[in-house]
Amino acid sequence: MITGEMKNKVDKIWETFWTGGITNPLTVIEQFTYLLFIKGLDDAELIKEQEAEVLGLPYEGIFPEDKQHLRWHRFKQLGSADEMYEVVSKEVFPFIKSLHGNEDSAYSKYMDDAMFLIPTANMLAKIVDGIDNLPMKGRDTQGDLYEYLLSKIATAGTNGQFRTPRHIIKMMVELMKPTPEDIIIDPAMGSAGFLVAASEYLHQHHEDLFLVQGLKEHFHNTMFYGNDMDRTMLRIGAMNMMLHGVDNPNIAYRDSLSEANKDKDKYTLVLANPPFKGSLDYEAVSNDLLKIAKTKKTELLFLSLFIRILKPGGRAAVIVPDGVLFGSSNAHKKIRKEIIDNHKLEAIISMPSGVFKPYAGVSTAIMIFTKTGAGGTDNVWFYDMKADGFSLDDKRTPIEETDIPDIIERFQHLDAEKDRKRTEQSFFVPVEELRENEYDLSINKYKEIEYEEIEYEAPEVILNRIEELEKDISKGIQELKAIIRS
Repeated sequence: MITGEMKNKVDKIWETFWTGGITNPLTVIEQFTYLLFIKGLDDAELIKEQEAEVLGLPYEGIFPEDKQHLRWHRFKQLGSADEMYEVVSKEVFPFIKSLHGNEDSAYSKYMDDAMFLIPTANMLAKIVDGIDNLPMKGRDTQGDLYEYLLSKIATAGTNGQFRTPRHIIKMMVELMKPTPEDIIIDPAMGSAGFLVAASEYLHQHHEDLFLVQGLKEHFHNTMFYGNDMDRTMLRIGAMNMMLHGVDNPNIAYRDSLSEANKDKDKYTLVLANPPFKGSLDYEAVSNDLLKIAKTKKTELLFLSLFIRILKPGGRAAVIVPDGVLFGSSNAHKKIRKEIIDNHKLEAIISMPSGVFKPYAGVSTAIMIFTKTGAGGTDNVWFYDMKADGFSLDDKRTPIEETDIPDIIERFQHLDAEKDRKRTEQSFFVPVEELRENEYDLSINKYKEIEYEEIEYEAPEVILNRIEELEKDISKGIQELKAIIRS
């Protein structure tokens, strides 16, 4: 998360939008993102040009010779605000909309109806100046900025969607360790945070994949998939992916739960935080999903979807509301039974209720499982996360306490967890015990609390002490009265 000076600068830019008449938070984010994207393209181009010059290699960038004036560092230096406005609105914006000539690309599809809505030259000049002063060094800063912008959407959407904190996304990606061969999907992608984090992980841990032509092609064209039903978020997601070095992500305007989604046995890794609280009509839901558990609840339907779309051996790390873990309806029990008995449930990481503030105070957990079709659940690892590095109130200010490094370390060495007691922060529960408890996955069902015995003094001793205190009080009052009278 961003704090201090950076936060103040972003707030000031936001205020410029607001006072200029753009008051819809999503519209502000979208227009803000266009300009960040335009600047990001130029920044990336400058780095590549410098690298090519050092190596003595030819470099053909995305800005042709006759379009050099469309670059951020060029148009921001134009003599007047009106001149810059003319260039940005009439040339730069159409240029970024047509960046991907391929009409089938996600970028082209969702930029097609993008509109430049900044109304005046002076307003644009203020915003460009503000963005130019943002310290945008490094991809982490950019990710933090996106997260902060999205946090400006103060309420959850109609289906209960809200933004996943970036450090939680990063933790889930590090737990799953994506490989260069993976085919990754987020069926409720929003701004593509999970996909971006997965691409970043591969950049950091598998840099050699970009030296192998087949893997490089896979990374840019067939590795990343995302669905959403909000075109604004699809545009933001497409730009986000492109800025993070994925040329052609497979982003689709699609209701993942509908009959129109035919995906089956297609992906090797699901990373998602699907909408909670939603309730759909049976007619709107794919019949395949209702076979596992007949329900209208989106959080259960998405679990059925994850099972269907994963290839055998495919893995999932997904966020679910606590109700999924212990709900007593037939649908709740059926979906838990399906995952435990017919696939391999590996871990339940219980998160504190403040993780999603200020959007919601709902308690959630991360569920990690592998699709097998033949069972395999033996011992399920439970972890009781108590801190994530931020306060658990609406302010979410940074604090020192965090369990995230411990979670990652322990999950990567589960063999060392076998002797942990139920009184500790993490422990195993055998599958037989889960079945005996009607597949209840709530950590509180299995966690044991050690109570310290407290010895109190005998009642007579306490009473004598109270009497002595009363005598002292009475004596003090008498002394005060004597002072007042004299």
